[in-house]
Amino acid sequence: GIGRNWPWASGGSSILAEFGTLHLEFIHLSYLSGNPIFADKVMNIRTVLNNLEKPQGLYPNYLNPNSGQWAQYHVSVGGLGDSFYEYLLKAWLMSDKTDLQAKKMYFDAIKAIETHLIRKSRNGLTYIAEWKGGLLEHKMGHLTCFAGGMFALGADNAPEGLTQHYLQLGAEIARTCHESYNRTFAKLGPEAFRFDGGVEAIATRQNEKYYILRPEVVETYMYMWRLTHDPKYRKWAWEAVEVTF
Repeated sequence: GIGRNWPWASGGSSILAEFGTLHLEFIHLSYLSGNPIFADKVMNIRTVLNNLEKPQGLYPNYLNPNSGQWAQYHVSVGGLGDSFYEYLLKAWLMSDKTDLQAKKMYFDAIKAIETHLIRKSRNGLTYIAEWKGGLLEHKMGHLTCFAGGMFALGADNAPEGLTQHYLQLGAEIARTCHESYNRTFAKLGPEAFRFDGGVEAIATRQNEKYYILRPEVVETYMYMWRLTHDPKYRKWAWEAVEVTF
């Protein structure tokens, strides 16, 4: 009966991808059960997040559950942050596009991500860096590769004039993540890949050179195929199946 957070999570802080993701399931649980308490709890979390001052409009990965303030300024669209953004978009879609708070929070968040985290390599690969206390780490995790599909999924309902932009951004992220696979000997993407020291989309550290059947890259291929019907995405997905087995 006692709540606790992971001891490694910045002094016992709560993790954005965990508490920020729950609202999709809990809102649906209220819908199925007829009991509003589940939705009320998670909507309160979202209200706190919406009202908090965010550095450069970005959501840090850790929140102190006692003070209600950010614990440290580490921002990642990959591990620790990823599904928070995805579920803002999906909460809006699942509400039959009536949850306007979710929509606004999503598009505000990805605008900040594009401004402060998305960069292009010397040879034209678009990637999403991590932000640590105002400094960029030019590393992109395999987990971050879900974002290509997310950008594309939200494109149709983007602010005026940005639909094609977000669809193209999704395609560019998909290409970068494919390159992270294609540039390895095994043709399987590493846990993280970097864009510094003269390398692009390559793992440079031993603790990043592994593959554990993460689905994010193929997930983005699936969304891009469904939304564009460009056959290269099915080809890329099948390549991953072939080398895996």
